[in-house]
Amino acid sequence: MTAPELPTSLYTSEQVKQLDALAIEQANIAGIVLMKRAGRAAFELLLEQWPQVESVVVLCGAGNNGGDGYVIAALAAQKKLNVHAVAIADPAGLSGDALKAYNYAQQEGVTVIAGSELNTVQIDASTVIVDSLFGTGLSREVEGDYSRAIAWANNSAAPVLGVDLPSGLCGNTGKVWGDAIKCAATITFIGVKRGLLTGRGPAFTGDVYFDDLGVPASIYDAIKPEVTRTSRLALMPSLPEREADAHKGQFGYVLVVGGDVGMGGAAAMAGEAAARTGAGLTGIATQPIHVAPILARCPELMVIGVASGQAIEPVLAKPTVVVLGPGLGRDSWSEQMLQQATLTDLPLVMDADALNLLAEGRVVRKTQRDNWVLTPHPGEAARLLDCSVAEIQADRFAAARAIQTKYGGVVVLKGAGTIIAGADQLVVANVGNPGMATGGMGDVLSGVIGALIAQGLTLFEAAQLGVCAHGDAADLAVQEAGVRGVMATDLIPFIRELLN
Repeated sequence: MTAPELPTSLYTSEQVKQLDALAIEQANIAGIVLMKRAGRAAFELLLEQWPQVESVVVLCGAGNNGGDGYVIAALAAQKKLNVHAVAIADPAGLSGDALKAYNYAQQEGVTVIAGSELNTVQIDASTVIVDSLFGTGLSREVEGDYSRAIAWANNSAAPVLGVDLPSGLCGNTGKVWGDAIKCAATITFIGVKRGLLTGRGPAFTGDVYFDDLGVPASIYDAIKPEVTRTSRLALMPSLPEREADAHKGQFGYVLVVGGDVGMGGAAAMAGEAAARTGAGLTGIATQPIHVAPILARCPELMVIGVASGQAIEPVLAKPTVVVLGPGLGRDSWSEQMLQQATLTDLPLVMDADALNLLAEGRVVRKTQRDNWVLTPHPGEAARLLDCSVAEIQADRFAAARAIQTKYGGVVVLKGAGTIIAGADQLVVANVGNPGMATGGMGDVLSGVIGALIAQGLTLFEAAQLGVCAHGDAADLAVQEAGVRGVMATDLIPFIRELLN
C-alpha cells in the first residue's frame, strides 16, 4: 500500500513536544487519551498493512513511546492475537501516562517479559514487531539493552512497524545514533518529524504515515515550522499555461556550458533534458570534438564548439539562463568557461565541476550572488563548506543553510530527501528512489531546472519543481522496469509527461 500524502509542515522533535503539551494544556486533551489514540492509530495501521498477522512482539522502552507500545499490546490482546510486550526498560521505573498504559496492558492479560528474555521470543511468518523503544527524545548513541533489541529486530525475518519514528533515528536531522531499527512502515504523530524524510531517514522508515491524534488545528498556529515539504502537484500552478499563439521566444534560451574532452555526454543529457522540459531554445557550448556526436543524437540542440574563453564570450550574449558544469572538468579550458559564464549577470545553474572549481576559489571572482542555483551532492557540498561528507550528512538542513548563507542564491542539496534552501526558506522534497544512484542524474536535473527558469519561474520555484519532477519521473521509471539499471536519460520522457 502506498503511504498517503503527508502534511506540508515539518517539525523538530522539540516542536512536536511543544504541540503535545499545548494539546494537553489548551485543548484539554489528557495525555493518556493522546497515548491511547496513538496506540489505536498504530494498531489499525498494523492490521491494514499485515492482515494475516497472528503474533505481535512489542518492544517497549521507558518513556511515552514505550507507553504507546503497551497500548498497542493491549489492543492486540483484545483482538485475541498472540502478543508479547518486551520491557527493555524495567516497568518498575515507569510513571505518569506510560505507567497507566502498562497497567492497561496488564489488565488485558498481555504477557510482559524482560528484555533479557528477548531471545526466547519465537518469530514466524505471521509475526509483526512493533518498535516502541524510543520516541523523539533520543540524543545520544544507542547502547546496552536497547542496542541489543535493535540488533534482534533487524536480524529477525519479521516486518517492523515504527511508532513515531524508528528507534535510533534522530527526528531533527535524519542521522542515526549508532544503530537504528529498519522499519517496513512508520506512523508518526501530531507533527511530522523532519528527520524522517532526509539523510538516513528514508532507509529506515519504510512508508511514512501520519495521524494528528485529533489535535485541533488552532494548536498548530502557535508553532511555526522552519522546514516544509514540497511536491510537484503543489508547484505545478507556477508553470504558466501556453497561449494558442505562443512562440519559442517566450520560453527562454538555455545554454549548457560543459562537456570537456571525454565528457560530452553530460552536456548532451543536460541539453536534452532542458529541451524536453520546455525551453524555447537550447544550446550547448562544448569542446569542438563533441559537436557532431551531440548533433547526431539530438539535432534540435544548437551545439557550438568553443575552444577557449574568448570563443565563448559572444555565445554568452544570447541565453536567458546558463547551466554550467555538466562534464565541465577541471582543466584550463574548464576554468575559462567558468570564468566567462560567471562574469555575466545571467541566472546560472551550477552543477558538478562548476561547484568544485567554485569551492577551490581560484576562478570565480564573485563567490556570492543572488541569481544562481547551486546543486551539490554531499561530496560537492563538503568541498563548498570545507568539511567532511559525514558532517554534511549529520545535519543536511544545517549544511544546506550554511551553503546558502556562504554563496547566496538557491541551494539544492541532493540525496535522499533533497533539501532546497532559499534566502529565508528551507524545504524538503521526499521524492525519488535508489535507482537514481547512477551517473548522469545530476546532469539531467540541472537541465530541467535551467529550462524552468527560462520559462519564467523564480529560481526557488524552478529548483523545487525540477527536483520533484525529476524524482517523480524516477519513480515512474522504476515502476516500469525495476530499480536496477535505471539510466539518467530514462527519466526524460517521464519528466516531459509529468510537466504536462
